[in-house]
Amino acid sequence: MAERRVVVTGMAGITSLGDTYEAIEKNLREGRSGIRRMPGWDKYPELNTKLCGPVPYFETPKHYSRKDTRTMSRVSVMATRATELALIDAGLKDDAEIKTGAMGVSYGSCMGGIEALNEFASMLGLGTSDQLNATTYVRFMTHTAAVNIGLYFGLKGRVIPTASACTSGSQGVGYAYEAIKSGRQTMMVAGGAEEECAPAAAVFDTLFATSQKNDAPETTPRPFDKDRDGLVIGEGAASLILEDYEHAKARGAKIHCEIVAYGTNSDGKHATQPDTQMMQVAMELALKEAGLAPSAIGYVSAHGTATDTGDVAESQATFRLFGNRMPISSMKSYLGHTLGACGAIESWLAIEMMKRKWFAPTLNLKNVDERCGDLSYIRDGGMTLDCEYVMNNNFAFGGINTSLIFRKL
Repeated sequence: MAERRVVVTGMAGITSLGDTYEAIEKNLREGRSGIRRMPGWDKYPELNTKLCGPVPYFETPKHYSRKDTRTMSRVSVMATRATELALIDAGLKDDAEIKTGAMGVSYGSCMGGIEALNEFASMLGLGTSDQLNATTYVRFMTHTAAVNIGLYFGLKGRVIPTASACTSGSQGVGYAYEAIKSGRQTMMVAGGAEEECAPAAAVFDTLFATSQKNDAPETTPRPFDKDRDGLVIGEGAASLILEDYEHAKARGAKIHCEIVAYGTNSDGKHATQPDTQMMQVAMELALKEAGLAPSAIGYVSAHGTATDTGDVAESQATFRLFGNRMPISSMKSYLGHTLGACGAIESWLAIEMMKRKWFAPTLNLKNVDERCGDLSYIRDGGMTLDCEYVMNNNFAFGGINTSLIFRKL
């Protein structure tokens, strides 16, 4: 079976800075942060961080019926809405072909619905099952977003749930790309989502990896900065519609870009400590698949979590491969770490920036940590670049590394 070219024909997302790229870019250009102090977290006195990048404006769309949403948690609703907007962008929402099995779903999140998790927790902690019902598990399961997208739009292709912590969204895009490239699907919904969750913040809090600038949320996180004090979690969703190039061309689709490579590997060493050498290998795998020299990449969208070990390991791996010419920035400086959504959101934003030739700076980056790699860190007013290829990198607990390369058409 001949390999196919894979293009992106639809994109949309929901973030703490807006749900259209126009709104998000305005906030990026104005240096506005989506990070907020969470008053509701004060009930957790042992939680050191009280910061998050929430999406307070998002509500379940009025045209979603109770029947539609009874199996959905917030993460599923955000994922479904982002997908709906992406299908509209692709001109496919009302296309009968998507219901024939030609379209599948490859979508990730770290966790399922938090309310449903609490329903199970009440059984374990209080010994009562009175909060459980027939939909609790479907709202709770890690593949709830992927499944609910398929149910809502009647998609009958393969479902690839990606629950790999911070690479859930990028693996969602990567495995969708591979499904089309290999000829197994014509179209795929790809992406990731995550809902705001204090236990997720607690995961990093126990590792002493969260920012505690609770009274100055606009000043944090600070990826690659010597004064950074840890990450901030966020919530959101992003969906990309991937399509066989010939199929997209035949129907006259608008094409945002081509996906030319997906590199992924694992460290095989430690659950939470990153391996800079294997990060570099993941990027090299992507370059090899695309048949590109490092010099072809015009911009790198960094994972950039604002943790000491992560920032140093990632930036040094990027420097060894690309040298100090490479423009790089981190969108987590605005949105926080959206966990299972970040790889999808950051891919969407990288593609939009490539199309528009303006790349956002890393917010709050004032003084680069001397331990970080010697790269061309984008700061202040951003950078105007006309480049053919951009790379988006993400790295996760478990030593999972991903690298995606997008080409402007």
